[in-house]
Amino acid sequence: MSLFDLTGKSAIITGSSRGIGKAIAEAMAEQGAHVVISSRKPGPCQEVASAINEKHGEGTAIAVPANISEKAELQAMVDATNEAFGKVDIVVCNAASNPYYGPLEGISDEQFEKILSNNIISNNWLIQMCVPQMRERKDGAVILVSSIGGLKGSPVIGAYNISKAADFQLARNLATEYGKDNIRVNCIAPGLIKTDFARALWENPETLKRALITTPMARIGEPVEIAGAAVYLASAAGAYMTGQMMVVDGGVTIT
Repeated sequence: MSLFDLTGKSAIITGSSRGIGKAIAEAMAEQGAHVVISSRKPGPCQEVASAINEKHGEGTAIAVPANISEKAELQAMVDATNEAFGKVDIVVCNAASNPYYGPLEGISDEQFEKILSNNIISNNWLIQMCVPQMRERKDGAVILVSSIGGLKGSPVIGAYNISKAADFQLARNLATEYGKDNIRVNCIAPGLIKTDFARALWENPETLKRALITTPMARIGEPVEIAGAAVYLASAAGAYMTGQMMVVDGGVTIT
């Protein structure tokens, strides 16, 4: 059996109707997992779930729309997962918000609070909803999709970077609390990836050129290149890894 096999596992992946989340869901389904496709809009969620079911068999994926800022909707998603698949083995907190682009001195309280709430507090909500059953089974994997922004300062996405740095500590803290129950909690810290979420950073030729100057691989990443890291962290291959931050950035942080 492959170290990366996920047969019999079920995974919730937030923000999985596109970009990195979609790539992670597809990769986990490829390895045998049942997956929950979730984002705010029902249509895109169903499209991704239907495509996965067509490729891997009906019932491999379900679509459960949910707004991560609404605790009740997250609980409904967990309940739907338990009903459809019987359990939650893997939680991937991928959805995030960044409603402000500019220096911190100009951010409104509402914008700052939204970033911190959606990118940190909602992650903790979802994890706490799933941990009890993982504890009972003495098995579980939690993955936070953070960012190398959490390792750097920025004049334009500072609040977002603060939230992503907090995710690193959330993983470390929860890994400490749940390690004895064989629940692993880790972060993936992507560099610049070609997603709609990061479009403002790569679509402008000048912005892209500046980014690539400090990228040894001289290109930006693709969503599928983050998906492999998620499969590793969720599978037996990553069974002894917890509380860590896996940087996948084409070498940006080494220069």
